[in-house]
Amino acid sequence: MVARRGRGIWPFSLWDRDLWEAVKQPGETGWRRERETKPDVVVVIYNDHGLNFFLDKMPTFAVGAAPEYRNADEGWGIPTMAPFRGDAALSWQLIESLVEDEFDLTTCQEMKVDHAFTLPMALLWPDQVWPVRVIPVCINTVQDPLPSAKRCWKLGEGIKRAVAKWAGGEKVVILGTGGLSHQLDGERAGFINKDFDLKFMDSMVGDPQWATQFSTRDLVEHTGTQGVELLMWLATRAALGEKVQALHRNYHIPISNTASGLMLLEPVA
Repeated sequence: MVARRGRGIWPFSLWDRDLWEAVKQPGETGWRRERETKPDVVVVIYNDHGLNFFLDKMPTFAVGAAPEYRNADEGWGIPTMAPFRGDAALSWQLIESLVEDEFDLTTCQEMKVDHAFTLPMALLWPDQVWPVRVIPVCINTVQDPLPSAKRCWKLGEGIKRAVAKWAGGEKVVILGTGGLSHQLDGERAGFINKDFDLKFMDSMVGDPQWATQFSTRDLVEHTGTQGVELLMWLATRAALGEKVQALHRNYHIPISNTASGLMLLEPVA
């Protein structure tokens, strides 16, 4: 199960180069931990920003089942990276198990991945030589209606069950991404709620379902329009089981007005 095979979770956002110094040291902490753990597969829970899905077709939950995943220029100059190897067998195990759990998924045998996927991977493997296979799990945090916090928590529990059923002996890491409080447009552009962010990060260890009490509209009120990306944190945390210990955490508010957090959590038996 995830508590046995999964050895870490890094929910965080990289939005701007100003973040580099702030995340360099904790990023190196994660990098060293990865070298010690030597995972085989990384399940990346993230949200697409229009590279793979757009407003005319926006699945609530999408899971990749491709042999490899490539990224592309999103229109603002991010260089492309080497392709990521997929794990079709474990992907289909994950998909079939989640469907049994009554999740209606979009399954993608071809899938592009954007900066929400590639930049966290590059932070953990800065040489961009990927020693792991990957499984993308995409959650809609872009277009209403969004899945609820409770539903995303249940998705994470389903991922945990799916990995537990896997007969292989691979080490599986869950990598969750997404910004904390931020709003990029509208009357509240630049909004950040540090107090809520820190309470949410605390809850990841002591009271992980704390944020599931809030509706999507509540979360927007507390964190900003794009702050609902914390839904990926909830799904990722649920995949780790009941108890975890925090090995590292970091919080930073950069000039780009996107609150950034990084946590390294390990399941406790």
